[in-house]
Amino acid sequence: MRRYVLKRPTRRGSLIDYRAELNEEQYAAVTADRGPLLVIAGAGSGKTRVVTYRVAWLIEQGVDPGRILLVTFTNKAAREMLRRVEALLQMDVRRLWGGTFHHIANRMLREHAERVGYRPNYTIIDAEDSKDLIAACVREAGIDTRARRFPRSEIVRDILSLAANTASSIEEVIERSYPYFESLTFDIALVGQVYEQRKRRENMMDYDDLLLNWKRLLQEHPDIRHHYAQRFQHILVDEYQDTNRLQADIVDLLAEEHRSVMVVGDDAQSIYSWRGADFRNIYEFPERYPEARIYRLEVNYRSTPEVLQLANASIAHNRKQFPKRLRARRRSGPKPALVPARDVYEQAEFVVSRALELREDGIPLNEMAVLYRSHYHSMELQVELLRRGIPYLVRSGVRFFEQAHIKDVLAHLRLVHNPYDELAWMRTLRLVPGIGKRTAERVWDEIHRSSHPLTALTAISRARLIPRRAEAGWERFLMLVEILTRPPVVHSPSAQIGAVLESDYVEYLRLNYTNAEARLEDLRQLAGFAARYASTEAFLNEVALIGTERFSMRDGIHGEDALEEADEDEYLVLSSIHQAKGLEWRVVFLIWMAEGRFPTARAWRDEEALEEERRLFYVATTRAKDELYLCYPRLGRERSRHVILRPSPFIQELDDSLMEEWVISSEEADDLQ
Repeated sequence: MRRYVLKRPTRRGSLIDYRAELNEEQYAAVTADRGPLLVIAGAGSGKTRVVTYRVAWLIEQGVDPGRILLVTFTNKAAREMLRRVEALLQMDVRRLWGGTFHHIANRMLREHAERVGYRPNYTIIDAEDSKDLIAACVREAGIDTRARRFPRSEIVRDILSLAANTASSIEEVIERSYPYFESLTFDIALVGQVYEQRKRRENMMDYDDLLLNWKRLLQEHPDIRHHYAQRFQHILVDEYQDTNRLQADIVDLLAEEHRSVMVVGDDAQSIYSWRGADFRNIYEFPERYPEARIYRLEVNYRSTPEVLQLANASIAHNRKQFPKRLRARRRSGPKPALVPARDVYEQAEFVVSRALELREDGIPLNEMAVLYRSHYHSMELQVELLRRGIPYLVRSGVRFFEQAHIKDVLAHLRLVHNPYDELAWMRTLRLVPGIGKRTAERVWDEIHRSSHPLTALTAISRARLIPRRAEAGWERFLMLVEILTRPPVVHSPSAQIGAVLESDYVEYLRLNYTNAEARLEDLRQLAGFAARYASTEAFLNEVALIGTERFSMRDGIHGEDALEEADEDEYLVLSSIHQAKGLEWRVVFLIWMAEGRFPTARAWRDEEALEEERRLFYVATTRAKDELYLCYPRLGRERSRHVILRPSPFIQELDDSLMEEWVISSEEADDLQ
């Protein structure tokens, strides 16, 4: 066999003036000698620029692009970085391996599938396929879900996935994150075993298997590990603070021989532990690589000095961190504003009024964002925005009153208020264990033929329209309806919501949603919101009319009157802080900065959880470029009673000089004329 070597033209000199295009911190990281490198990239410090220029630097130093491995958290990010490298170097770098952990795992496993017991033509199943397969495995395991309530396949999938990505047992995951399923631990583990057997037998891998088998391939086969160690002389990992235990192990195995790995991230922005991300990966990197050099990127190009002073002061309270102090390249601006409001409604009024003022000053609505710790924090604000006709887009999920669990609970109130509401009956009946669509339709036929629909429920029981497997749930449903129609509960929407929360619906949420506790908190806050209404009718009217105060928009809600000259794509952004990571706006309103709300009350039980909450606050503040407003209500509701709220401990621990306190006062429209 004759070998032919392609001779590519030798590059002479450098196309890039690195010293001119990078600041000193960036230049030091980009041009560092090979070896383990930890780059602590503060918010807004040009992290992507460093990774891109590092790749370009290596290639200009003579490293073949095919010997570089670039791992990112989205394939889009990898493509964008490589596109920039090609533009910088004016050359094709497609031989460089770049992509997500899963993308790269698939490339390697296709070449060596037999070594981990698969055929090379294995199928990758997505989340929906995985859910369907788990449902089949529940049946194969002999678990009768009609006789005993069992979590939906999506939840079982999430339990198995969390166990895989955190190197935990199923028992540990259930104890830590799903304690209400403790009695089902054996059955869930059995389903997991059947699921693994089915995938192996049918030559299928889910997303977690790609990583698990990649690690197995490297760990159990030294020859393959050596092959890739020789192939990839330089490994770069972006957003390293978001890696889980499994991903960090894979990186360590790949770098075991040459230890030429650069990880880039910000320990202060590690906020995804609930998704399996392990803060220890970045924090303990110097322990795993004692010879590692640490580079800090602290020059911030995004925010004003005043915003950064507050962010620096806050994160300094964390004990486990790499000390850093962001420095602004921008000119001075206004101090962050601390805005106490009388209650949540005044807080919402302030945000809307101030946003409109800023728009009048020339800042488009889509250059402003309202951030919050939990989705329910946006409830009153969404009502106020709709009332005022302000266009907005919710980045953190479905609009509050359109979420399934909110509509489920409201359906209970609707059927009591109007017993001929077919949609409400069909929705609530389907929540009763053992009642399907056909039974619900038969029950509804009896109800709507009756002149007294609610009393017809007893006759339905006597007529044996309810399947035997649903009888227990049906009896509990009848008890709930009786409670909802009993004075004084029937006149109080808040009390009615509370009654639903004391019913089987809580178990339904836990069996059907991975974020059941967050949904329960939404409903508790909905009960507090409903307490301001004198009757269920007034409350239901308000909620129903919210949906009429808009016209169609591409992604969100658009008001009709408030902004006559608004561009089609101009809308105020509403987002949870988790969803806002990596984004920036000229103006940021951070709402519900109150004790017990942010940080959450449960975070105080665990120092690591509290430090992650503070990192979340740090992420929120560093989204602001020009102006930052820290808002909180002085009066809140807990369990149908008013409570005095103090500012968040994250505010209390800051020096007063870092903020300017605003005092909200009201003046009638007539006074302005």
